Amino acid sequence: IKGYSMDTIKLSIVTPTGSIFNGDVKTVTLPGKEGEFGVLPGHSSLVSTLSVGVIVIEKIDSTEAVAINWGHVKVDEKSVDVLVDGAIALTGGKDSEISKNIEAAKELVNSVKDSKVSMAAVEAKINSFA
Repeated sequence: IKGYSMDTIKLSIVTPTGSIFNGDVKTVTLPGKEGEFGVLPGHSSLVSTLSVGVIVIEKIDSTEAVAINWGHVKVDEKSVDVLVDGAIALTGGKDSEISKNIEAAKELVNSVKDSKVSMAAVEAKINSFA
């Protein structure tokens, strides 16, 4: 398959306002309804609901993170397609942008009323990227 590598998996993260990530990654960790789960290349197919939390994206040479409020993911052996309602990047900008984004991410996650999720744990994860 053209452009297909066993070492990476294609990840796309889309919100109602457009695509916020599209590229090849080594692994992605997602906040599933039953807890966090990681996806590696060659993962078996699944569809899952995502709850409020942080998506952690391990690229070949760096790590990125995106806070989300809720969404869905479809996984197969070669790709991970994430559709989320709201998302804020916690990495990849200038320091001033990142601190603003971290505040915005806390507002985003605190707007979600999900009794199963520890907001303190989500905030701690967001703060770890500050």
